[in-house]
Amino acid sequence: MSPSNTGKPAAPVAGNAVAINNFAFSPATLKVKVGTKVTWTNQDTDAHTVTSSGSGGPLHSAALATHAAYSYTFTKPGTYAYLCTIHPFMTATVEVTR
Repeated sequence: MSPSNTGKPAAPVAGNAVAINNFAFSPATLKVKVGTKVTWTNQDTDAHTVTSSGSGGPLHSAALATHAAYSYTFTKPGTYAYLCTIHPFMTATVEVTR
């Protein structure tokens, strides 16, 4: 392997995109920097939501139809757990660092 000299850090899976596919969020853990806008896109035929776990979290999408998307810009570091309120077994996390 040759070292990368593009000046860009290596991006985690898709950088700032989460796919909703086969009743799962992919990737299940996304790592981003403060100020990153993350976009979730529903690729399933069933509707899904992106909703913070617990009370007071910032993520509150409407039910997303097939190919619909929801975006949120993370402004504070932390670990943000979320789920689909229609299918509560669907869970994932966004880890936000400085």
